[in-house]
Parts: sequence; C-alpha cells; structure tokens
Amino acid sequence: MTTPAGSGTGFGSVSWWGLSPALDLQAESPPVDPDLREDTEHTTPELDVLLVGSVDGRHLLRTLARAALWPRRRLHFYVLENNLEAVARHMLIFSLALEEPEKMGLQERSETFLEVWGNALLRPQVAAFVRAQADRLARLVPEPHRLAEQLPWLSLSALKFRERDALEAVFRFWAGGEKGPEVFPMSRLWDSRLRHYLGSRYDARRGVSDWDLHMKLHDRGARVIHTREFRRWRDTGVAFELRDSSAYHVPNRTLASGRLLSHHGERVAARGYWGDIATGPFVAFGIEADDESLLRTSNGQPVKTASEITQHNVTELFREVAGWGRPTANHGTPEQVHGEGPGSPERAAPSPEFTVHFLPLGSAQTLHHKSCYEGRFQLLYVACGMVHLLSPDLGACVAPGGHLIVELARYLVDLRQEQLQGFSARVGELAQAAGFTPQNQDRPSETFARFYKSGDSACLRSHAAVQSTTPPPGALVPPSVQSATPPPDALVPPLEARNPPPEGLTQPSEVSSGKLGQAGGDQSPGGLQGHPGRPLTDPPSASCPFSASCKPWPESQHGGQRRCGESRRGREEPGKGGSSRAGPGAGGCSPRRPCAGGLGNPAVTRLRSPNRRRAARLPRRPRSDAGPPLTTVRTPRSRTQRKSPRFPPRGNCS
Repeated sequence: MTTPAGSGTGFGSVSWWGLSPALDLQAESPPVDPDLREDTEHTTPELDVLLVGSVDGRHLLRTLARAALWPRRRLHFYVLENNLEAVARHMLIFSLALEEPEKMGLQERSETFLEVWGNALLRPQVAAFVRAQADRLARLVPEPHRLAEQLPWLSLSALKFRERDALEAVFRFWAGGEKGPEVFPMSRLWDSRLRHYLGSRYDARRGVSDWDLHMKLHDRGARVIHTREFRRWRDTGVAFELRDSSAYHVPNRTLASGRLLSHHGERVAARGYWGDIATGPFVAFGIEADDESLLRTSNGQPVKTASEITQHNVTELFREVAGWGRPTANHGTPEQVHGEGPGSPERAAPSPEFTVHFLPLGSAQTLHHKSCYEGRFQLLYVACGMVHLLSPDLGACVAPGGHLIVELARYLVDLRQEQLQGFSARVGELAQAAGFTPQNQDRPSETFARFYKSGDSACLRSHAAVQSTTPPPGALVPPSVQSATPPPDALVPPLEARNPPPEGLTQPSEVSSGKLGQAGGDQSPGGLQGHPGRPLTDPPSASCPFSASCKPWPESQHGGQRRCGESRRGREEPGKGGSSRAGPGAGGCSPRRPCAGGLGNPAVTRLRSPNRRRAARLPRRPRSDAGPPLTTVRTPRSRTQRKSPRFPPRGNCS
C-alpha cells in the first residue's frame, strides 16, 4: 500500500541476502547418538539439514568452514527457495567459493563474492567472471552426467524439468544472452524502488537513512555499520566499495527477478529489482566476528566498519572451505588435512563429504508425503520471510529429537518494537502447532527462536487438538439431509433382488411391502430410499383425494409401476384382455408431478413380466436412444392453445 509517506515495505518481495548472522549448523543440530556411533563405527554418520529460505548460503559456508572442529559427519543440505533466481545465486556463490586456488586467489575470490553478493553495480572484471560462470552453468544444467562430474557436491535431481529449463534461462540471461545495459537498468530501477519506498520523504532520504541506522539498527545491536557506507548503499545500492567509486557501473544481473504486473488490465511479465532497500547486506557477515579485536571501540565509535569486518570474515571462510572443493583420493577432507598426519592409513573417499540438494519450488507442504523425507531431518531452519510455511506438515519431516531454528525480524527497520514482539509470539504459536517445544535458554536470543521436537507425543497432541476442534462429518450435515440419507446397506440391493426367480408373473399379493423392503427398501422416481420394510407413503385410497383420476406416467420413466389412481383395466395383463389406454379423469393430478400417495407404494404396484429385473433397480430417466415410451400420454390443450394461428402456415397462402 502506497501512502504519501511511502510504501513502508523496504524488505521487498524477493530476498537476496539474509537478515541474521551466519550460523554453524552443526553447533545447532543435536549431537550424534552414542549408540548410533557404535553401530556406524565403520561408516560416517550423516547430518540432514533442511533450510527454507536461506537465500545466500551463508549458513552452509560457515558450517563447512567450522567442520574441522566437530566429529566427522557427512553433511546433506536440502535447500528450499521460492524463486529460481535464488537457486541460481546459490550455485554461483558455491562455485565461486569452491574455485581452485590455482585459478583464482583467495583475496580475489573474497572480493568477487562481496561484489556479486551485495552490490547492485559491478566492476567490468567481476561482470566478466559472472558471464563466464553463468555460461558454464547454463551448459551443465541440462546435462546431469557432466554436472555430476564437474560439480559433485550439487544435486538437481529433485527439481522438475520445467524448473531446470527455467534455471537454464536464468543463467543464459546472466551470461549476456540479451545485450545492452537497457535490458536491466539497475540504477534507474533502484531509484524507482527508493522513490516508491520513501514517497514524499525522498528529498530527505539522507535524514531517513540516518534515522533508520541510529535509532533502529544501532539500538538492535548492529553498531558497527558506519553512516557513510549505509548512506552510500541506500543511494546507489553499492554496499562494498573495494575500489574507486567510478569503477562500479555494470549492472549486477544476478539481482534481477521476474514478476507479473497489471498493465491496462492485463497481466504482463516484467523483469526488475524487488529486493531489500532498507536494511542492507551488512548483517550476515559484518556485525559479528570470531576475532574480538575487530569489534572493539575507541571513544565510543567502532574501530572497524561493517564492510571491513565482512571482508575479513568472508576471507577466513574461503580459506577454510578451499579444501572442500577437491573431494578426491589425492586430497583429504578438511578434517583429514588439518588433523591427520601424512602417514595415516585412512584415505578420503572419492565421493564428496557434503551435498547440496535443491528441492522443487513450493514443495514445503508436500515433502511429508514422500517416505524419503518424512522424519529425516535433524535440523530445520526457516527464514523470517518463509515463516508462513511452518506447519505440522513441515514439522513431520523433522526426526524426533530434531531442532528447529526460526529467523526473527530483529533487523527489519520497517517494524516497530510491538510488531517485533507480535512476530515472535506468532512464531512460537506456529512452532508449537507444528509439534515443537521451545528450548530452555538462560538468555533468549532476539535474532533466532530455537525449538526442539521431543518426540511423536508432541505431534500427536497437536493432531489430537486439531481433531477435537473439528466436528465429525455427520455434524456438518443438516438434520434434514441426515434423515433423508439412506443407510449404506439400503443403497445396493441384495443379489436375490437383482436376480428374481424365473416366474411368469408376480402377483400384487406376492409383492408385499415386507418383501420389497427386504429387497433393498422402497423406491421412488427421485432415487430416495427409506428403511427396509417401511413404505415411504400410505396407500392412495387413504392419502390421495384424486386416487380415482390420477394420470399414468410412461413406463420407461417409472420402471413399469402403476401410478396413483391408475385403473387396473388401464393396463394389459398377460393372459387377460383389456385396453392399453388409461383415460385421465377430470381434475386429476398433473402428469409431470404425480401425487405422493402412490409413488413407489408396493400395495398398488403391478409388475409386468418383461420388467421384472427393472423393478429391483432404482428407476432412471430414459436415454435419448432408448426409443419412444411404451405408453404415450397426451395432455389436453387449453382453449388458448387450441386456437388456430393468427397467420396461415407457410406455403398455404391463398
């Protein structure tokens, strides 16, 4: 909603970077069971992690960098995003982080990562690297065998074929398939988003950025973000200026995404920038550090800026992750490289020690339907923009004893303090409904909400609560409908009713109400049936005032049964003479709506020999190809209908 003061939605509809510091997922996951460790002493224990909306891979990179501090485990990361551009950025970032040191140095890799990850404009050298990597990935995505050979840590087998085709199209766009800067004018798109966000405050945008920084981000713990770098990012979209400002002029196509817009009443596909323009990419790597000297202050001001801390942390991450890019027999895993001597008999397996699996878009609510995902994950991570997907269906994918981490909206500058508290309370409600219990912490974190799954009992209690609040199916049906609904055994007649004995004629005395009720209940043209043995109506002599003058229906419509008041001489019986016409009396019931006195009444039903099988079935309407009915009923025309037409018929004009 746009107001004179702006839209107030700086978060955007697409996330390109996280709004929380990077986590070591092994530290957040439950420890390895000692019994399981004894059973798998000859194999490597596995850790399965499901990440919903992590968007930038910061948690995966930090987990790989800190893997040497933990017992050896085979890591499986299952990533679920809401757009394919985020999946493509994951692949580009990991291919850059795992690049061989002989091809690209450590400092060059870290600087390239920062520019591609957080800058709206790139240097020409970085833009050329993006085009080359995108062209390579575009050729690998359609060929699974080559992809498995060159990128063994990546798995796209779970994606649908149309998603793979769309992913290839994204890489083709990054590779420069559409030439010219006007294809994605990032500077103009950024300014348009900023004007829409600020509204009438656009002319005072510097004051707005200073207010958001000092009164919101600094008060919430991000004091290392400097005023100049935050203001520069708000104005131009360049967060990490590692070179001269004039060197950044190439649009970063990895920040482009598609969207359907309404134009003159039609839905039109458009490409633009709909990411974050309020908080910035400084929170993920720039507000925390393992080296405490980077966070010290002098005269109340931080010594290092968020850009410098981010560059230091990313460089250290890439230094530790470099060994993961070569999972061959000649190169050990990072744990073996740092912890084992050259004479160790254990050799690294040729398969990679970690795998990144990308799941189909929008599959959060259907993962539990597959047995391979149900109760599999030891850790579930949900970003703040994907909290609405947290449900019992998603909780069913977490193993008993597993952990849940939910990113809170602490660093969203558009939210007030009471809104942050309401968001945290809502996260707790969703987590408990999904079968999780809050963890007991001495100092609860304001950035993450942590839960654990105690077992099946919590999930069963949540399901029981849901079932107790849901009325039974019978309670949802009105009483009138319930009373008219036949029991299941009355819907299908028994075999003896379907196959009557081969007798010549069934007399009215033999077709009693009790026998017909035992054969499946009374029948009526509307298809309703009552309880077996109970007629729906009384005999016509007692309930129908026009029993002597009712008109018969065609036999093809009521299965050979005689209607109320029909004369016995109106039908021809086998072995007896008689007329086949039934003359209607004056003032009788309508032929289209016969009176209820004789509908399906066994006492007044006479069955003809050819229609014995039809009497045991429900009556049905005549088909168009069934031929004319056996008995034709003519309705007397009124006086106005008997008048001749005003004009003579065509062709008889005299």
